[in-house]
Amino acid sequence: MGSETIVLLSSREIEKMRCAGRLAAELLHHLEKMVQPGISTLELNDEAESWTRSHGAKSAPLGYHGFPKSICTSVNEVVCHGIPNAKQVLKEGDIINIDVTPTLDGYHGDTSKTFFVGTPSPSAKKLVEITEECLRRGIAQVKPGARIGDIGAEIQEYAESQGFSVVRDFVGHGVSNVFHTAPQIPHYGTRGKGKRLRSGMVFTIEPMINEGTWEVEVLADKWTAVTKDRKLSAQFEHTIAVTDSGVELLTLREEEAHLQFAS
Repeated sequence: MGSETIVLLSSREIEKMRCAGRLAAELLHHLEKMVQPGISTLELNDEAESWTRSHGAKSAPLGYHGFPKSICTSVNEVVCHGIPNAKQVLKEGDIINIDVTPTLDGYHGDTSKTFFVGTPSPSAKKLVEITEECLRRGIAQVKPGARIGDIGAEIQEYAESQGFSVVRDFVGHGVSNVFHTAPQIPHYGTRGKGKRLRSGMVFTIEPMINEGTWEVEVLADKWTAVTKDRKLSAQFEHTIAVTDSGVELLTLREEEAHLQFAS
């Protein structure tokens, strides 16, 4: 996960993170209209790569520890790190998480959203809506002096109260001109535990919420993580900065502009 030292970003660095974050949000928005029955995950990947390059940026996942594609496309029971491929064609009723991380001027904008393909089943719709609410509730815990455990505790309490489970194997992470760094941000935990949040910390919150068990397994490709019981999983992710007064979302999408996240 990178070094254990938590680096506080300067205002100049946070401005670079803002630019990368805005680009990441725009990329997700651009891909959304392509999410239709009949499209392959490889087509989504190739469009993302082309769009990213045309905006003067690079795709951080491409080649990262050997990852073969530019984005992650995680469909239905895939929790995260799904590899786009030509044979995987989206069908009516699927859910797909698209995770993008363009780097602009060396800084990373890391964000993801779970999309409906056509009309979801009521159970899939509920899972996705609860997962997005988990992210919002986690973000609302962020302010100077709060603790990392406050974020995970809030997410876990809400998810479990709705009958869902929280993945333990993958966590949020510090992000800057380094893709993954300290601190780790679990999406479960205990209030009042963990490091204190300080202005200038920048990290992702990216809860993965499962319909059944929280347990996952990684497939033979060494990347694709799936739910152990093959039930549905959903995820939403934002990159956030801790500010003097609370929190700033660096990857806020246009359709979320009305949302109040700050505590």
